[in-house]
Amino acid sequence: MDQLVRPHGKDKELKPLLLQGEELADERERAKSLKRLQITSRETGDAIMMGIGGFTPLAGFMDSADWKGVVTEMKMGDGTFWPIPVTVSATADDAKAIKEGQEVTLTDEETGTDMAIMTVTEKYKIDKELECKEVFRTADPEHPGVAMVMGQEEVNLGGTIKVLSESYFPEEFADVYMRPAESRQKFIEHGWKTVAALQLRNPMHRSHEYLAKIALETLDGLFIHQLVGKLKPGDIPADVRVRCIETLVEKYFVKDSVIQGGYPLDMRYAGPREALLHAVFRQNYGCSHLIVGRDHAGVGNYYGPFDAQKIFDEIPPGSLETQPLKIDWTFYCYKCRGMASMKTCPHGKEDRLLLSGTVLRKTLSEGGDPPEDFSRPEVLALLKEYYATLEEKVEVKLHRAATGA
Repeated sequence: MDQLVRPHGKDKELKPLLLQGEELADERERAKSLKRLQITSRETGDAIMMGIGGFTPLAGFMDSADWKGVVTEMKMGDGTFWPIPVTVSATADDAKAIKEGQEVTLTDEETGTDMAIMTVTEKYKIDKELECKEVFRTADPEHPGVAMVMGQEEVNLGGTIKVLSESYFPEEFADVYMRPAESRQKFIEHGWKTVAALQLRNPMHRSHEYLAKIALETLDGLFIHQLVGKLKPGDIPADVRVRCIETLVEKYFVKDSVIQGGYPLDMRYAGPREALLHAVFRQNYGCSHLIVGRDHAGVGNYYGPFDAQKIFDEIPPGSLETQPLKIDWTFYCYKCRGMASMKTCPHGKEDRLLLSGTVLRKTLSEGGDPPEDFSRPEVLALLKEYYATLEEKVEVKLHRAATGA
C-alpha cells in the first residue's frame, strides 16, 4: 500500500475497530447483557466509520480534552489533526446510571441494532453553542448541523469502542458500500498512485462531470465517493443517485478510469470544516486528492462559495497527506459551446447556465424540465422517473384521505 497516501494519524496504519469471527459472535452475545444506550443515526454512522477504519486513528468517541481541542484548535489531545468532534451523548439520567470504566451497549435507535460495546472513561457536559459557532460558524437553529448538535442529549460520554455491526449498509448498498481496505486494494489493482475523490450527495450533473474529468486529466483515477447515510428532507435517495452515476460513468467516461464507492455517514453540513473531515477519511480510503468545488458541504447561505477551499490554506502544514484539488465555479457556456469555469470563459453571465444540485432538485420536484445542458439526458430521464413515482405516491395518499380508504 506504500504507493498510495498513508492512513491518517501518527502510526500511518488503518485501525478498523470492527470485530471479526468468534470474537464478534461472543461480544454480540455479551452485548445483550450490558446496559443499553440508544444512539442517533449520526452517532451510528460515526461508529461504523470507526469500525471500518474510515475514522482512523480514532479508538472511540472523544473525551472532553479531545472535544475541546477539536472544537477550538482542530486537534485532539495528543496533537492529531481532526476538524469535527466525534461524540456520543446520553440523558442525564442514563449518564448518572453509568459508572466510569463501565461497559455499555450502543444501540441504533432507528433499527434496534447493537452497534458497539463502549467502555465509558469519562462523562462530561459541553458548551453546545461554542461547538456550533466554531464548527458551523453559526448558532442559527435553522442550520441542520446546529439543530443536530443542539438536539444532542445533556451529557457526552468518552471512551473506546468495539464495533459489532455495519448495520444495513453492506446489504442495502452492496454495489457501492466500501471499506478503506477495499478501496485501497482496488486502487492498487488498477495501478493507481494518485486518486481524486469526488464527494457527492446529489446526482451528478454536468458540473460534477466536468470537475471529475479535470481531475482525470492529471491524476491516475477517480473515486466517486457518495454519502449513503442520512440527508436532509428533499434530498435525492442514494439508490437513485447510484443508478444515475452508473449510467453516466458507463456512457461518458473512459473504461476503468472510475470507481464508485459509498460511505455510511450522515451529512453535517459544516461547510469548510466538513471539507477537512472529507479529506481526512478520503486519506484513509487511499485518495491523494479531494475535489473541492463551489460550496463544498454547504447549506443555505452560511458559507462563502469558496470557504471550503480557503480553509485548507489555514491549517498547519503537514496536517493532511490528501490535498485539495481546488476548482473554480463551473458552468455550461452557450458561446463556448461547452463546460467552462470563471478562469477559462470570457463571456458574461447571460451566456452561462449555472449548475447546482439544489436548482436541479427544485426544478424536477415542481414538474419542470431543466435545460438539456444541465445534465446528461440519461441522468435526467432517471431523475424524472423518480419524481414521477413521488407524484404517484402523493396522489394515492390524497385519494385515500378523500375516500377514507
